[in-house]
Amino acid sequence: MDNSIKYSGNFGLERETLRVDSQGRLAQTFHPFGDDSHITRDFCENQVELITPVCSSIDEAAASLAELDRRTNEVISRQGERLWLYSNPPGIRDEDEIPIAQFTGMLASKKNYRIALQYRYGKRLMLLSGVHFNFSFTDRWLQEKYGSEAAEQEFRNRLYMRLYRQLMRHSWLLVLLTAASAYYDLSFDEDGAEGAVRGRYASLRNSERGYWNHFVPVLDHTDLESFCLGIMEYINKSILFSVSELYMPVRLKPKGLNSIENLAENGVDHIELRMFDLVPDAPQGINVRDLKFAHLLMLWLLEQPDAPFTEEEQYEAVRKHQTAALYDTPPELKEQADAILAKMSEHFSGDAYASELIAYEQEKLAADRGSRFINYYEL
Repeated sequence: MDNSIKYSGNFGLERETLRVDSQGRLAQTFHPFGDDSHITRDFCENQVELITPVCSSIDEAAASLAELDRRTNEVISRQGERLWLYSNPPGIRDEDEIPIAQFTGMLASKKNYRIALQYRYGKRLMLLSGVHFNFSFTDRWLQEKYGSEAAEQEFRNRLYMRLYRQLMRHSWLLVLLTAASAYYDLSFDEDGAEGAVRGRYASLRNSERGYWNHFVPVLDHTDLESFCLGIMEYINKSILFSVSELYMPVRLKPKGLNSIENLAENGVDHIELRMFDLVPDAPQGINVRDLKFAHLLMLWLLEQPDAPFTEEEQYEAVRKHQTAALYDTPPELKEQADAILAKMSEHFSGDAYASELIAYEQEKLAADRGSRFINYYEL
């Protein structure tokens, strides 16, 4: 398989940021883009979410995001506002500065869902912002790799379930390599507090203080049907509001409406990686080489031996992911990361494109982790 097919794919980016005023406070104006599906908001009215169309390369997706970013800044600058390109929020006085997104009409259910989240998790947590990386294999890649059976949705479901299991086991590696939000404002902890501090974490949103359910959802990962039935059981018992509340670092997504019914009936369309921090000194807050490495990692993981994803492994995967978010990396985790990158380097030996990406991540891993972080309060 030549590189033009080997590294092909369908790619999309979603980037969350906050709108802030000239004083660096959360903007209190209404979202100025109506119901634009590419420039929307996430939890709150002042949290902008840019959603690219499906693109044929990561570079194309990054260019699409840059254009959406340009359009957004053009409009909000007229209001004296700018985008806060950091995963951790600026200083806030209290939760009254965090107005829930005002979806109306046919989208009113989205507002009601956010109100429910407010009571379950609090508003502050929902300010944590990041980048979601969406990926699916092209029909041609699947045909070249697996032949005629790749046309069957059931085969694709099994393939994405296998990749999902592997990514859940290895999500910690991407956190270790891409965490970029070591500083936060003390007002995130409580009303009346203020001042920037470096906490225990290199990535607050990936730590145990970040986006997680109040329990570890244990699911049967044998096949898509069993997986969906497990999520439905949590929803039917009102433990989860919907599949969107399954706060795992990796998601399986259907085409169109993200509902568990759609996923169960129509199968997996793409996979979503949700652990990437905004990178303050990168264009539009994204590091393209990190995303390309994540794609490379997915290709490598598919070549690795598969195994059931047991209950114990599911708990361990969450623990390792949260541990990788610590500012001080445990030596054993760094050793495991070194070993994986060495295996990947051997696997892709002779491939200049892959070798450059792996070497880049190896250099980051070898460097002092603190040197990768910028105290954004000085920017």
